[in-house]
Amino acid sequence: MTIKDNVRKVMAGCGCNTTTAPTQKISPKFRKALWIALVLNAAMFFVEMIGGSHARSVSLWADALDFAGDAANYAISLAVLSMTLYWRATAALLKGITMTAFGVFVIAKVIWSWWLGLTPEPMLMGAIGVLALIVNVSVALLLYAFRDGDSNMRSVWLCSRNDAIANIAVIIAAVGVFGTGTMFPDLLVAFIIAYLGVSSGLSVIKQARAERKIDQSKLVSKA
Repeated sequence: MTIKDNVRKVMAGCGCNTTTAPTQKISPKFRKALWIALVLNAAMFFVEMIGGSHARSVSLWADALDFAGDAANYAISLAVLSMTLYWRATAALLKGITMTAFGVFVIAKVIWSWWLGLTPEPMLMGAIGVLALIVNVSVALLLYAFRDGDSNMRSVWLCSRNDAIANIAVIIAAVGVFGTGTMFPDLLVAFIIAYLGVSSGLSVIKQARAERKIDQSKLVSKA
């Protein structure tokens, strides 16, 4: 099964128990997990921005922007946890748009870096990739138990899982750059990260829009 199939499988549909109530009981553990994820992602954004600049790595810059987006997404999720399904889905819709926009930006960055012909520094690139992988796997394991909620909760889990996949790809790209002495492994991985951002973002948008319509129809039927 491909990465694309895995992404679609995770995001496909929404269980009926996620849309039957206007609000949900929030686990204190989930709220705490989101705070931890928020702090770790914000810290790694600065680490990868600085490291990516020194290493001249597009995939590290792409991953840094992903960390920034995830930190913002966790903050949004914390803000809407106790709200109705409509507002949780609205937050997920915003996150889906952000993920899609991030992917488009990275594709543009890949094209620009190819035009400039910048070859990254593989050792620094790989070291930061390993650190980022450790952080993202820790966050993904922390959020794993909450992956089967509504579109808001599921998008949080999806972001964390995709980040771990992206970090593995960054490490592979560093090895590829070291072995070939060219920029192309770095550009390829950056493009893959961009593709994940676009496809996952569109999946989140689709589910969030469906949940918003369901919640609105319930309000109309009660009126």
